[in-house]
Amino acid sequence: MPGKVSPDELLAHVFDRTGADADETILQGPANGEDAAAIDWPGGDLVVSSDPISLAASQVGSLGVYVACNDVAASGADPRWLTVVILLPDESVPIETITTDLDAAASEVGASIVGGHSEYVDQLTRPLVSLTAMGAAAEFIPTGGASPGDRVIVTKAAGIEGTAILAADFGAELDVEDAETVCDRAASFLDEISVVPDARVVREFATAMHDPTEGGVAAGLVELARASGVRLDVDADAIPVRDETARLCAAAGVDPLRVFGSGALLATVPSESVADCLAELAAAGIEAESIGTVREPAADAGPALELGDETITEPVQDDLYPLWEAADATDEA
Repeated sequence: MPGKVSPDELLAHVFDRTGADADETILQGPANGEDAAAIDWPGGDLVVSSDPISLAASQVGSLGVYVACNDVAASGADPRWLTVVILLPDESVPIETITTDLDAAASEVGASIVGGHSEYVDQLTRPLVSLTAMGAAAEFIPTGGASPGDRVIVTKAAGIEGTAILAADFGAELDVEDAETVCDRAASFLDEISVVPDARVVREFATAMHDPTEGGVAAGLVELARASGVRLDVDADAIPVRDETARLCAAAGVDPLRVFGSGALLATVPSESVADCLAELAAAGIEAESIGTVREPAADAGPALELGDETITEPVQDDLYPLWEAADATDEA
């Protein structure tokens, strides 16, 4: 089954196997819903996060930078340093394309590539790039910092990354009016994957921030609820969904709230600060909406996402995986 390792597996096999005992310098270690670690050091809170990505060579470098740096930014830090591991299937994949994109994207977010590793691995069928991003924060902001009474906000829109993937992988097969134009616009969404600018604004107000990836905004909200031990009451209709996203998702039979969500930033903000936070985002040219409220969990229940009429307590699987599996099965047949 593709996708993230389940929280139960992480709890059973990962979180208690972390080498030497943690000391007082570790502010945040491995935990469900937490995408970055935080370490106390003289320059502030050092935030560290790692992410792999596997795509076509023309996209893997820039997207890899954005995805790794998003987790650091969503923890309250400015991304400063990157290490990069590049694994290539063979010499037909040009490493210069990947490194050119890495250089451009890292320059855009203000991070320096300080080391890494590269090699050819003939078991691969496409490039695999894994990045570790690091940055300093005046104050680490966890995923698990939401408090009852806070408001939930989201920047940009749901399914930004998923929309671009649908256009690239399935656009030719989907029954969408004016498909070529819609897919061209959707492909441009990859330019909006970075949430570094969003987080620089929101961190001045936020009690918690989170970067939704696999499983989309719905998965990100569940992860935030579980990490914080709260219930999130969210108005599904208040979550922004772009026209291109709605049309491509409808044609593919998938939920815009349950496809890859990179490009949006989720945050909780004290209710008295919401108007100021949204105003600052607007001034920076970043769209955002207040979509829900943080509540105490019900007495007889644990953390949950109340998304309209639906109560979600377990991790959300991404709706795109079945599409890829069906496509692979057709190719093999």
